[in-house]
Amino acid sequence: VQLQASGGGLVQAGGSLRLACVTSGISLDYYAIGWFRQAPGKEREGVSCINSSGGISYYADSVKGRFTISRDNAKNILYLQMNNLGPEDAAVYTCAVRPTGTAAKTDYRYWGQGTQVTVSS
Repeated sequence: VQLQASGGGLVQAGGSLRLACVTSGISLDYYAIGWFRQAPGKEREGVSCINSSGGISYYADSVKGRFTISRDNAKNILYLQMNNLGPEDAAVYTCAVRPTGTAAKTDYRYWGQGTQVTVSS
């Protein structure tokens, strides 16, 4: 199982980025997905997650209204659209999947490598 995240980079404050996470070795039909981020000196935090069908999503308060999580199960790709980025959003972003029916952060079974997001003010 592999998760390959991409799409990070340097963006000016107020700008947008779209992260993608290509998965292989699993069928996303059976997994909920999540995006996490970790800034230097801070703990990893959950940014957003979405259930296997895509009908239920969750966003951290800090990103509500600015980020949108989505998935394309047929293509095995996860997305995180990030708009109106600010310096506080700078971090390494990581995608992860957990089996359908689970809910805890500890249930995430497979993790991708991170992609760096840098926001200049």
